[in-house]
Amino acid sequence: MTDRLVWLPFDPAELGDPPAGLRYEVVDPTQEVPDSVEDVRFYVPPYQMGPAIGDVLPRMRGLEVVQLLSAGVDNVRSRVPEGVALCNGRGIHDTSTAELTLALVLASLRGIPDFVRAQDRREWTPGWRPALADRKVLLVGHGAIGEAIETRLLPFEVEVVRVARTARDGVHPVEDLPALLPDADVVILVVPLTDATRGLVDADFLARMKEGALLVNVARGAVVVTDDLVAALHSGRVRAAIDVAETEPLPADSPLWDAPGLLVSPHVGGASSAMWPRAHRLVRDQLHRYAAGEPLHNLMTGEY
Repeated sequence: MTDRLVWLPFDPAELGDPPAGLRYEVVDPTQEVPDSVEDVRFYVPPYQMGPAIGDVLPRMRGLEVVQLLSAGVDNVRSRVPEGVALCNGRGIHDTSTAELTLALVLASLRGIPDFVRAQDRREWTPGWRPALADRKVLLVGHGAIGEAIETRLLPFEVEVVRVARTARDGVHPVEDLPALLPDADVVILVVPLTDATRGLVDADFLARMKEGALLVNVARGAVVVTDDLVAALHSGRVRAAIDVAETEPLPADSPLWDAPGLLVSPHVGGASSAMWPRAHRLVRDQLHRYAAGEPLHNLMTGEY
C-alpha cells in the first residue's frame, strides 16, 4: 500500500522526514475540495476549523484517520464516520495555552488592563493589587494542558487544588467542586466540552465562589453560562478572564464587552510561535505510526 493519500494543511516538507510510503497533497477544503477527496486515507484539517471541515468528511469514502491540530474534538466528533480513527492534538497547545493562562491570571490580578487604559489617557495610577503569590488556585481539568498550567503556576508560590472528571491520587472528582469553590482565590477552567461540562459554570457555581475570586476560562465558551457570568460580574462578586466564548467571534452586541471586571482575549490560547513546531512533530510521528501499522497516539474514537 504505497499510494495511501494524506491531506495536509501545510507543506509536507515542514515535517522534516515524512514517511516515504505515502502520497501527500496540501489541501484546505474550506477553499477548494479536489477530486481526490474519495482517495483520502489520512486527513489533517486546517487549524482554523469552519463548517466545511465537517461537510467534507462524508465524501472521504476511504478515510481511516482524522488527525486534528486542536486539543478539543467537539467541532467534528459527531461528523466523523463510524470506524474512522479520530485523534486530537494533545501536546500541541500545552505550552502556548499554559502561557496565556498565566498571562490572563497575572494581568487580571495585577490590573494590567487598567494600566493600559491609564497610559492611553497619560495618567499615572499607582495602587495596591492582589498578588498571585499565596493564593489558592482551583484547576478544573487536569489533562496535558492542565498539567502544563500547574507546572507554571507552582513557581509563583501558590497552592494548586486539582479537579478532574474522575478522582485519582492528588486529584478531586468534579463532584467535589461545590465544597472546593468557596476557598479558591482563582478558578481555572481547562476541561473539554462534553455533555457533562456544558453549562458547568452556572449561577450556582458562581455563587459558591469566594467573594472577589477570579474565574479564568481557557476551555470552551459553552462551559460557562454567559448570562450567569454577566450577572455575577455586574454584581461585583467575581472577576473573570476568558479566552473563549459561546459564540465566536464575540458579537459586537455581546454583554460581555461591557461587563465590569472582565478581561477578554480572542481565543488565542494556542496561537503562538510554539504551536507549529509541536504540531509538525505530532503529525510526523502519527504518520510514521500509520505507515508502519502501529497504534496511534491521542486516539479519541475509532479502532485504527
